[in-house]
Amino acid sequence: MFRASADSLLEIAADPKHLGAEIGFLSVLHSWGQNLMHHPHVHCVIPTGGLSPDHKAWVRPRYRFFLPVKVLSRIFRGKFVAGLKRAYRKKELCLPGDLKPLAQDKAFRSFLRSLFRQDWVVYAKPPFGGPLHVFHYLARYTHRVAISNHRLIAFTEGKVTFRWKDYARGGKQRLMTLTAAEFLRRFLLHILPRGFVRIRFYGFLASRKRGALLPICQQLLEDKSASRSRSSAPAHACSSATWNCPLCGGPMMLIERLTAQQIQQYCQKERDYIDTS
Repeated sequence: MFRASADSLLEIAADPKHLGAEIGFLSVLHSWGQNLMHHPHVHCVIPTGGLSPDHKAWVRPRYRFFLPVKVLSRIFRGKFVAGLKRAYRKKELCLPGDLKPLAQDKAFRSFLRSLFRQDWVVYAKPPFGGPLHVFHYLARYTHRVAISNHRLIAFTEGKVTFRWKDYARGGKQRLMTLTAAEFLRRFLLHILPRGFVRIRFYGFLASRKRGALLPICQQLLEDKSASRSRSSAPAHACSSATWNCPLCGGPMMLIERLTAQQIQQYCQKERDYIDTS
C-alpha cells in the first residue's frame, strides 16, 4: 500500500500533462477504524506543488486541486493489483480462513479480474485551515494508537465499553461493549511487526534527498512570496483603511477564503483535538 500510493503520486506528478514536477510528501499508516476493526489505509500529506526537473523553479498545480483524483485512482488500482500479483508469485501472501481458496491460481486470477470491474476511490482534500491545521493533524495522528484512554468508558464483568463515531450515520457518537478477549483481539490487530516503519517520506522529503533539495524549495518559495508581496503592495496600501490590524494598526493581507461548511468542519476538528488532548 505504501509503495503503490507513493509510486502513483510520484508518477502522475512527474508527468508534464498534470504537474511536471518532483514532489515530496510523507505517508502515515493507519490500520484501524473507530470500532477497532481492521481498516488499513495510508494518509499522505503533500505540499501544493513541486520542483521543476532542473530544480530551478517551483511548479504550482494547473488544476483546481493538486492532482486529478480519478487518474490517481486508476493508477493506484493498477499498481496495487500488480503488487498483489508479485506477492502471490513469490508466495508472500498469507491467505487464511475464508481466503484460502484464493491459493489456487485460477481462483486468484479470477479475483484480480474482479478488482477492475469497479472504480477505486482516492480521497483528496486541501487542509481546512492552512498550515496551522496541518501541524495539528500531524500532532494528533502520526503517533497515535488504535484507541486512546478518553474513549474508554467502563470495564465491568469482563466487558469493555468504549465510545466510537459511527461515520455511516453522520459521525454520531455511540457506545460499543465487547468482551475483554474480543477487545484485546481487535487492539492487537494494530500492533505492527518489529521494525515496520509506519511513517515514511518520499520525493524531496526522502532522507537521502532532503538535505540537498529542501533548501532549494525554501529559497524558491521565499522568492515567489517576496515577488507576490511586491507586486500586490499597492493594492494592500489602497485597502489599508478597511483592513487594518486591530493590534498593530498595519494593513492586513487576505490569506484564504473559507466557505461556511469549511469553517464548521474546521471548528469541529478543533473541538475534537481539544477533546482528545
